Amino acid sequence: MKASRELVPLHVADLSLFSKRLRKLLADSGATTVPSHVVLLNLLAKSAGHSNYQALRAAPAPATPQAPAAASSAKPIAIARGSVLPDATRKTLGHFDTDGRLVRWPTKYAVQQRALWALWARLPARRVLTEREVNEYLTDHHAFGDPATLRRELVNAKLLWRTQDCSAYRKEPRRPVGEVREFLTVLFEHTSNKGV
Repeated sequence: MKASRELVPLHVADLSLFSKRLRKLLADSGATTVPSHVVLLNLLAKSAGHSNYQALRAAPAPATPQAPAAASSAKPIAIARGSVLPDATRKTLGHFDTDGRLVRWPTKYAVQQRALWALWARLPARRVLTEREVNEYLTDHHAFGDPATLRRELVNAKLLWRTQDCSAYRKEPRRPVGEVREFLTVLFEHTSNKGV
């Protein structure tokens, strides 16, 4: 009879940073060839059962007992049948709950970009924040435990400015227009958490 294997869980807050450190350790260990950062990210994702790193990023986060979603009584946002909302707004709303939290990272780029505006709207304006403070705001407004990705994506979307050394962040003074403005209006009408 085979002895049962003890499961040892490993939580990694930022897979990209984990991959960079692992690559450096492999290089320092004297390994003759070290995979590139992207190749290593894909190998780590495949090891966890995903087809590649992008598929891992798009996958919904598994529920954990300590996740904020577990304690919440929030429900998915329900849009009435026959609503005249544009498809883009309806699809983006499907990723939020009635507390206004982003419950999963969208797979489609356009939906991701609209969802980021909801996080942007909740950041305080005209104030310099530390990385930790930004993470706290983001943690309060999403349910899948990955503030690092959200912070990085806000910077990439030019909704959040940061210093080169990542020591200071500031909400960019932007004005949502068109579909984004409509999405935010509908989101805040359907949620209990109206933002900052």
